[in-house]
Amino acid sequence: MWRMSNGSNPVGVLRNEVDRLFADFFGPQVETGGPRVRAYPALNVWQREHELLVEAEVPGLKNEDLDISVVGSQLVIKGRRADLDDPSATYHRRERGVGEFSRTVELPVAVMVDQVQAKLSDGVLLITLPKAEASKPRKVQVAS
Repeated sequence: MWRMSNGSNPVGVLRNEVDRLFADFFGPQVETGGPRVRAYPALNVWQREHELLVEAEVPGLKNEDLDISVVGSQLVIKGRRADLDDPSATYHRRERGVGEFSRTVELPVAVMVDQVQAKLSDGVLLITLPKAEASKPRKVQVAS
């Protein structure tokens, strides 16, 4: 068996690099016991001075299909996409998932849980999480 001087298998190193490249390109992956699948829903998370914002792609879902909660330092987005109720349908391609989903995001700062807001518009869920006072930046005066 071919081995590099540091004991690594070059084929294994190449595979790890290719896996990392695909993960960076296609987004976070989830282990399911079978093939890895892309995490759903796709998210953007960013912050401004006084708030965190989370944007999730949830096309075709309605307000009643979603359940959003903040538990400790985690944001949990749960939902359900209904299956087509047509037993006579024959699929030629089926790439959009159906059923229940859940996505948990570790929040980088403390937030005011009682002031979290969520808005669904054109298949994009926008969650606004106001930062807790202790998490907001404070200007410090320098004494002379």
